[in-house]
Amino acid sequence: QVQLVESGGGLVQAGESLRLSCAASGRISSLNRMGWYRQVPGKQRELVAYITTGGTTTYADSVKGRFTVSRDNAKNTVFLQMNSLKPEDTAVYYCHYNNVIKDYWGQGTQVTVSS
Repeated sequence: QVQLVESGGGLVQAGESLRLSCAASGRISSLNRMGWYRQVPGKQRELVAYITTGGTTTYADSVKGRFTVSRDNAKNTVFLQMNSLKPEDTAVYYCHYNNVIKDYWGQGTQVTVSS
């Protein structure tokens, strides 16, 4: 089992920044992918960004150039630096861990961007 604990959500104004963190613990695979998804009420959960243990990153088109995903492999922690936030970024952000065999999810952290 893998446990994910997120932190860093909150309320900001448009144009401001936030940084999310997610620490994984438990049976951590040497090869894995960690990242972030987000969801608003009535819509499907969507990918925001992820990063592999090797450092390969993938971003949703809507956040490219504004968000940066990074990780500290020694601490099994993934980060999401969110700059130039927009009201449409408002959502619950979920940390995600995948070790090829199984997906794990964090409890979610609310990000609200006011206009």
